[in-house]
Amino acid sequence: SMITLILGTLPLLAGDVPKGFVPLFNGKDLTGWKSTGNIKVWGAEDGVIFCDKGGGGWLMTEREFGDFELRLEYKMPKGGNSGVGIRLPMKADPAYVGMEIQLIDDEGWPGKLANWQNTGSIYNVVPARKLNNRPIGEWNKMTIIAKGRQITIINNGETIVDTNLDDYVKEHGKRHPGILDTNKKGHLGFQSYNKRVEFRNIYVKTL
Repeated sequence: SMITLILGTLPLLAGDVPKGFVPLFNGKDLTGWKSTGNIKVWGAEDGVIFCDKGGGGWLMTEREFGDFELRLEYKMPKGGNSGVGIRLPMKADPAYVGMEIQLIDDEGWPGKLANWQNTGSIYNVVPARKLNNRPIGEWNKMTIIAKGRQITIINNGETIVDTNLDDYVKEHGKRHPGILDTNKKGHLGFQSYNKRVEFRNIYVKTL
């Protein structure tokens, strides 16, 4: 039909942007992103940002965000490990000087994971309340809301972290300056760790 003819020529992301949000990814290249590691590890095609393997460091937005709602989808491989970074500086280890929301193959990871290593946890600080992964190879939907000291993480429709960072400063603040109230904003990013991980439908709204 005429409609499919017209729609078929539009870019993948057209019309899908949630109201009030802006896309962080144009669906075809890494415009607006920069890498702390080997940029060749990162790529973009057919509406997907991916890392091929480890060595790519973090792929970060050129823009910084303080209070925001971030929506994205991710797909993990068997034995895969990655992360979504929030309020990241471009220097040092983002998982400590910023915050890393962990992504991992919880079920298939070789060896035992600490509870703060599970998907959706604020890495090494706040454990996810539960696992709510889709099977490996399927797309997962994650929402991260950062509003001042309150961080909320929803994975596949289930709230798995809803926490005030102040509650963790005493125990973790020294090692994780990223959770201190001096860290009010920074880049958003993805981690290249070991295997191919894919991201799509990446939208942000500033709060």
